[in-house]
Amino acid sequence: MGIENLAATTTSKSGGSNFTFILVILVVFVGFYFLMIRPQQRRRQQAAQKQSTVTPGARVRTTAGMYATVVDVDGDDVVLEVAPGVEVRYMKRAIMDVVSPGDTVEETYEDADAEAETEAEDETAADEPAQPAAEADAESTDEAYEKATGSKKD
Repeated sequence: MGIENLAATTTSKSGGSNFTFILVILVVFVGFYFLMIRPQQRRRQQAAQKQSTVTPGARVRTTAGMYATVVDVDGDDVVLEVAPGVEVRYMKRAIMDVVSPGDTVEETYEDADAEAETEAEDETAADEPAQPAAEADAESTDEAYEKATGSKKD
């Protein structure tokens, strides 16, 4: 009798665990869908929409990270001007993003150059201190020399 009760108990436990296992697997697949597949589909749709609305004159960024201006749209191809007078033919799929006028790289470099020039002017002004400040600096240097060596500077 003890063996029959033990067999009946193990049978009912394994049936419940099978249902729990299937439920956990189902939850994992649903979570995977909502966290991985669905956002990827949304990004793909947005990229396709941007690529289809590209018009000549638009500033774009390619998948390789190159900024260019659209010169011509020809079916699935676009002609991009990557530098003045340099035109390259790309597939529309290579366009990653349409860049707004304030986000271009050239403007960022121009801003950095302007800041560097301003800093250089400030450093030039700082290199030419007033006469009283130079005398005070010389006195503090003499005092530091005396403290370090224990003798006066000749």
